[in-house]
Amino acid sequence: MAWDEWEKLKAQAAERQATHMRLNQLAPADGGGGGGSGDLVAHQDDLGAVGHEAYILWDKLHNEADIGRAGAGKDGVGSTAQAAAALKAHAFATGSALDKTVETWMSQVKSVLQACAHISNHLDYSKKRHAEDDAEIATVLRGSDGAAVSVSKLNEYFK
Repeated sequence: MAWDEWEKLKAQAAERQATHMRLNQLAPADGGGGGGSGDLVAHQDDLGAVGHEAYILWDKLHNEADIGRAGAGKDGVGSTAQAAAALKAHAFATGSALDKTVETWMSQVKSVLQACAHISNHLDYSKKRHAEDDAEIATVLRGSDGAAVSVSKLNEYFK
């Protein structure tokens, strides 16, 4: 192959790369991703399922992750706290470290419990509020014939 032929092939390859753009994804089949109406859709069943899973996680964590009270005796002090107290009584530094570990663990568990409760409660509230909004909009937006105004007709008003 001659040198000028090699340079010509390199130039042609560079031109092809410069004029084409390649996306590493496909547009969603449901019309989203640029060509659709852009409406946000969240189905009640989806929200309910996420809220329910958040509640299940909250319940399991609440019942099973409390190492501070696990194995509690008559005084309500858990076995881990009892072990930490016994170690501290015999001047072992491990006792204080064990107390700190339980304190940190319980703090983190409470944070996750609060997050789960927030998700569950927020989704329950969102479902209820959106249903109320939909009902109010349906009663307010009626055509001259008394029928509900369609979303496509509403969309025309905003163009």
